[in-house]
Amino acid sequence: MHPSVTLPHPDPFFPEETVINVFQPSLGDEELQAIAEVFADNWLGHGPRTKKFEAEFAEHLGVEPEQVMFINSATAGLFLSTELLGLGPGDDVVLPSVSFVAAGNAVAATGARPVFCDVDERTLNPTAADIERALTPRTKAVLVLHYGGYPGDIAAIAALCEERGIPLVEDAACAVASTADGTACGAFGDISMWSFDSMKVLVTGDGGMLYVKDRELARKARQLAYHGLEQSSGFANARVSHRWWELNVRDFGRRVVGNDITAAIGSVQLRRLPEFVARRREIAETYDRLLADAAGVRLPPALPAGHTSSYYFYWVQLDPAVRDKVAADLLDQGVYTTLRYPPLHKVPAYQGDCGPLPGTDACAENTLLLPLHQALDDAEVHSVAAALRKSVELRSAPDRS
Repeated sequence: MHPSVTLPHPDPFFPEETVINVFQPSLGDEELQAIAEVFADNWLGHGPRTKKFEAEFAEHLGVEPEQVMFINSATAGLFLSTELLGLGPGDDVVLPSVSFVAAGNAVAATGARPVFCDVDERTLNPTAADIERALTPRTKAVLVLHYGGYPGDIAAIAALCEERGIPLVEDAACAVASTADGTACGAFGDISMWSFDSMKVLVTGDGGMLYVKDRELARKARQLAYHGLEQSSGFANARVSHRWWELNVRDFGRRVVGNDITAAIGSVQLRRLPEFVARRREIAETYDRLLADAAGVRLPPALPAGHTSSYYFYWVQLDPAVRDKVAADLLDQGVYTTLRYPPLHKVPAYQGDCGPLPGTDACAENTLLLPLHQALDDAEVHSVAAALRKSVELRSAPDRS
């Protein structure tokens, strides 16, 4: 699929024009064939291909299959994590203000208080010290994001949480192939989730994976993800229960499980993941090379030794006085850029608490994400870099406002 796409759509948010997108999936004949096989088997719901994808992803992480569950979104995983941890009024959850809105929603919806911590301005990830400063006597959990696929200070944060006896939740939505010293991001936490939505590295359209370290809690997660049923009331239970249609619900749940159509796509995408990440790394390295001497442009920091990234984001940092103007210039030239993620401590709905967050405030004003997906060709990467250099140079000139 060609990375420059035309977006015909009646909604004004999707103009009919050709743009180089920040995100874009890579789908092809293998995924179509996998869907065709599901159709031929005539079983579309949660079934054997779901179990197969779960086992494959567990192997990818280096954990046991019973600890992993395919669900319909990482957001569902965030909400499930708050239920599994029993969060509610009177509890505090520490999380970086630079997080996706789903994290804030999941915490605030329980009645617990989000307590926002700062991040390093350059990596946009919190350090263990940032987390520690935000802890309170009522802290019931810590929830961290791996910004752009960078593992960040996850090993030290996990050690801090273990020392304090505080559960760690990893929002690994950006980090499907990221590792720190040989351990997969997501495997550090007590509960973790990955996103496979249409903008991620590995995509299933909608979908996500949940990891729960404690096996008994993992069993409960499966019940909550399917209406709270302790055992299926359908055909699978017909040979082991006299009245298999009777319900045995003790905990209120909902239906957030994945299905065999999306799981079949996921299995193909997981096989292709190494090539996706390799291409994304090439693009990031090309940006590094092309922009290394660009005045007024700060590049992402180098990965620490022993860390690998999924290269989900490529971000540059500019003078706040020109950042928004540069984004507008690039859009005029058919290059879409964006900021991920606007600070949550400024969202009125959360009523979160925090002290000064200088790193967060700085990166919210100076950071811009450039297009990064495996379908970008070299010419487009060069075009983006050239357009960025030119715009920054013009907007930074003394006579430009």
